[in-house]
Amino acid sequence: MKLASLLKSSAARIGRSAAGAALGLGLTVAFLASAPADAFAQTAAPASVPQAEGDGPALWVIRDADSTLYLFGTVHVLRPTTAWGSPKVDAAFDASQNVIFEISNPDDQAAIQPLIAQYGVSPDRPLSSLLTAEEIAELNEAAGSIGATAAQLDPLRPWLVGLTLSVAPLAKAGYDPQSGVEIILKARAEAAGKPVTGFETIDEQVRILATLSEDTQVAFLRATLESWEDATTELDALVEAWATGDVEGIERLGVDEMRSASEEIYQALLVRRNANWADQIQALLAGSGTTFIAVGSAHLAGDDSVQEILEDRGVTVTRQ
Repeated sequence: MKLASLLKSSAARIGRSAAGAALGLGLTVAFLASAPADAFAQTAAPASVPQAEGDGPALWVIRDADSTLYLFGTVHVLRPTTAWGSPKVDAAFDASQNVIFEISNPDDQAAIQPLIAQYGVSPDRPLSSLLTAEEIAELNEAAGSIGATAAQLDPLRPWLVGLTLSVAPLAKAGYDPQSGVEIILKARAEAAGKPVTGFETIDEQVRILATLSEDTQVAFLRATLESWEDATTELDALVEAWATGDVEGIERLGVDEMRSASEEIYQALLVRRNANWADQIQALLAGSGTTFIAVGSAHLAGDDSVQEILEDRGVTVTRQ
């Protein structure tokens, strides 16, 4: 393969994996709902979820003498018509006394705005100093999809622009953050009086993206400019794997793609966070009660998944 083709192929993989990884962050719901030009319509969470064929998305359980912890992988942005309802998931959720997400307030638009201002703006390193004239022209064309121009985006950091542009096509394909799993489960939890907490804060999640090296951020943005209209196709495949409980498919499409494209992204968005969550899960096991844990499905697939880390520490995790 010629060098130019190799670089383009690598960039495309980074774009796909980074976009998928960003969609795996719980903050995505708040971010998308407050995106420039109101990329997604403001709608209420669906009252009901279409029932999945077969067993639906995967569910795991961890038990000791006085604790039961359910692990459920999610997708943060879905079409309202996505069929993922599952009696076993409903039963586990109903039996739980409290609910834990990646972050407790995935729909908090007010919380995301000051963080974008703090971590997403870099006037001393404008995009025009990082991209070629041809890439700026491509950026201007892509920016039109969110009602903006390259000049308006120029002061923003590459991670923020790449994320914004990579998710913009999803609205046209019918994806809606209000149909995401966490928003629906949070509404159910609040209606049932179940406490909702998070493993992380929105601030921590934004800083994960903001502290990626500039080279990786720019590579993500460049790849997004090359293939931003393919974001829907990539997400469609991941959603299909998730909704049918195909954990191997999630590993192949999400986890493996991410690692092959960028070890930095893989370590930052999956490995270190999974280890931190495993610590918190073990602390929960030291207590008592029943807890429902719902996190991005990529965290529950692959050799560095939350389950694998727990198993390595002697904790038994069983798929339901």
